[in-house]
Amino acid sequence: MLPLLVLALLVALAGCGGTAQEGDSGPQTSVSPTPTAVPPESASPPPAVESERDELADLAEQAATEQPTGTITPYGGPVLGGDVSWPQCPKGLGIPQKRTLGMPMPLPEARYVVIGLTNGPGLYPNPCLADQVAWARDRRLMVSAYAVSSFPEPDALARHGDEGPYDGSTRLGALRNAGYQQAGFNVASMRTAGLKTPFVWIDVEPVPDFEWSGDLVANAAVVEGVARGYVDAGYAIGVYSTPSLWDRVVGGLELGVPEWRAAGQTSRAEAESRCGDDWVIQGGESVMGQWVEADRDQNVTCGDVHLDMGAWFHQY
Repeated sequence: MLPLLVLALLVALAGCGGTAQEGDSGPQTSVSPTPTAVPPESASPPPAVESERDELADLAEQAATEQPTGTITPYGGPVLGGDVSWPQCPKGLGIPQKRTLGMPMPLPEARYVVIGLTNGPGLYPNPCLADQVAWARDRRLMVSAYAVSSFPEPDALARHGDEGPYDGSTRLGALRNAGYQQAGFNVASMRTAGLKTPFVWIDVEPVPDFEWSGDLVANAAVVEGVARGYVDAGYAIGVYSTPSLWDRVVGGLELGVPEWRAAGQTSRAEAESRCGDDWVIQGGESVMGQWVEADRDQNVTCGDVHLDMGAWFHQY
């Protein structure tokens, strides 16, 4: 399936990477060097707030049409996979609030893995990203990426509020720039680790110890900036969340991008049910459902996604 991406840019959420709690996600060995944020490629005048979603949609659609597809042999039905991040790193790594847990890697049946780029919130790298990429490459798995987005800490906002394509003299513009730099930081992480993917999932959920603000419009501005950052770097994008968690963080923000929908500690059947219209997060098509079983985040493709896996994954 060639997705028609109209892009702009768990409720027990598994947190993309190894736990069944609402939070961020989550393998393996040495600590990757901390990358620096990729500087913005342009400094175009900021769009009007009311036109932001339309502009992001145009940019994202252009990026999506430039992605190669058809490079992976179609599958005959739904494809099983997994996702990993900092919880699967060997124990004791990472920032104090998010020490790594040594959780198990995906099952042998997994045909793809979505690898997390952060150690919890934005601007903190997954401490074993390069090893997880090598693990996937050695097994010739299909690979994609995801990253948790978070509200910028005061020092990060001060540092990055003027760095990006938006007017940093306004509060929402500075927040969009801070989100833009979170994306740039993650793009640098992928390049350093050798992670190739046509697609990046934006994880939007509460982040324990790094809470979103109580202002849903401000939170949405950060997510808009994150989305723009990936699109400007040439990636197609989607969101990972649940309807309730999305609403708690960014309210009625509708990007219309593809969706990876979480079902928490349930079952494959429940995850597959999340592919339906009852679980739309922000107006996009369903691509994967996720559930937690056997101490692992497991995933299954939705609909006809199995016919064009190359739109979503890189094949090692």
